[in-house]
Order: sequence, then structure tokens, then C-alpha cells
Amino acid sequence: MQNESMKGIELARAYYEAYGAPMLQARFPEWADRLAVGLVGSGSECFGFDDEVSRDHDFSPDFCIFLPEEDVLDRKTAFQLERAYAKLPGTFEGVTRPKLSPVGGSRRGVIRLGDFLEARTGTRDGSLTLGQWLTVPEHFLAEVVNGALFREGDGEFAALRARLRVQPHDVRCKKLAGHLLLAAQAGQYNFPRCMAHHEPAAAQLAIVEFVRHTIAVIFLLNNVYLPYYKWQFRALRELPLLSEEGETLELLLTTDNGTAMARAKADLCEDLSSKLITALQDQNLTEAVCGDLGKHAYSVNDRIADPALRNADVLAAVE
Repeated sequence: MQNESMKGIELARAYYEAYGAPMLQARFPEWADRLAVGLVGSGSECFGFDDEVSRDHDFSPDFCIFLPEEDVLDRKTAFQLERAYAKLPGTFEGVTRPKLSPVGGSRRGVIRLGDFLEARTGTRDGSLTLGQWLTVPEHFLAEVVNGALFREGDGEFAALRARLRVQPHDVRCKKLAGHLLLAAQAGQYNFPRCMAHHEPAAAQLAIVEFVRHTIAVIFLLNNVYLPYYKWQFRALRELPLLSEEGETLELLLTTDNGTAMARAKADLCEDLSSKLITALQDQNLTEAVCGDLGKHAYSVNDRIADPALRNADVLAAVE
């Protein structure tokens, strides 16, 4: 019978402890304490967001074994590890394991760490240039640092995760500046203008843009990577700063643009903007003294130390 209360990451850890760890120790004793093992990467279970709906696909007790490059651990040993992993019990706690692809071809199982990192950061060692920091989608970075390692092995992946968990100050400021400017344009300027033009659909598009960029600002203020869009509201509710604004953002998205509601929504945009400005001031990220998010965007941009990045277009780091 399936354990309905167990989250995916708990299931994977229990399965690893019951079968994975003994297999590694018995079959690969020279590697058992050197390989990083855990549940990291794609999937709601890696964020702890899985629920009963998530169990209709990709829900299994499988975990990840992260291998070093071939000059450290050869193809033959990798293949043997993959075969041993595939032969682990097919069901656990009432959950059936799916068939896995060959080495590196699945989100779970035996994976070259370099392949995992390259797919998400564009580099095999997770070392990012300033340009890469600006352009790698945050939901990919979130997949590198999410989940948990059940065993750190040689510590390389754990150290890399710690290093990538917080983006550089200049990068954070550039992203903040861009999202603040676009939030200002959409919520403080374009939404009321679209309503004045009697264009409620266009006004709602402005609200969508305001919400999208406001969420990005809130995650940046929390120094947390923005996950894939379908999990953003779920993740927002767990942030220490401004998480309570999720209800307001949801209201903006899910209500109509009738005359009375449109006035209320314009007020909510201004109220949210004020709260973002207060948070920026609390973190000493702006010197502007006004209620215009756009002016604060340029003030945040002035906090960037690297002259080339500071002088780049204020929207250089956002879509």
C-alpha cells in the first residue's frame, strides 16, 4: 500500500538508506564514501512542493548518484554502478520505480555531475562568468541548490552548492534594477493608462507583468532563486520577507478590471510598490526618496561596483 503522507524527498532518502547505501558499500566499497548522493534537480519533490496531484507522474523512490568526470571514475565503473542501481527493488513503500535511461540520461539514477551542471549552468564545474550569472535562468540555478544531499561524498558538490546558493552582489543589483523598472512601467504607469483608454484586456496584461516582476523583486530581496513559474507562488509563501504579499498578488491576477476593482487594483499596485521600496531601503540598496519604483531602479543600479555592468542598460539582466 502506498504511503500517501511521505514526501518525495523523504521517500528517496528512506529508499537510499534501505537499499542504496548498502549496495554502494557492498558492491563499490572504494567509492561508497566518495560519491555525492541525494535528491537534487528537476521536479516538485526536489523543492518539497509535491502533493497527491504530483504522484500522477515521475513520483518514485529514486535518488541521484553524482559521479565525477571520466578521468576520475571511468565509463566501465559508471556502467556497473548504473546496472547495480537498476537492480535495486522495484517497489518501495507501495511506490513503483519507473525504468531509468542509461547513465546521465535521466533526472534520477547515476548521473555525471558535469552533465548535471552543464545542463543547468552551461559549465561542467559550475564556475560562472559575470555574463553567465546574468543570463543563466534562475530556475536552473534553483535546481542546482534545491533538494538535499543524503551523503556529501568528497564534498565537491556540497561546496559548489554552497558557492552557487547566493548570486554576486552586482548581479543581484542589476537584476533588481531591471525588474523594478519593469514593475514600475507595468503597475504604476501602464495599468491605469490602459484603464483610462478603456482597454481592460491590455490592463490585465499590465497587471500580469507587474505581478511577474514584483515576484522577481521579492525573491531577489530574499536572496532566493526564482523557481519555474508554476511553483513561484508556492515558493513565495515560504519566504521570510514579504511572503504575505502573495495574497495581494494573487488578487491582482484573479480579479476583473471593472471600474471599482480597477481603482482598487491601482491602489494595491501603489501599496506593493511602497513595501518594495521600504525593503530596498532596509537593505541599503537605494538612496532615492520617492514612491516611484523606476527612480529606485536607477538608484539600485548605482550600487553596482563593476563599472561596465553599472553602465550597461538597466534592463541588461532581465527579460
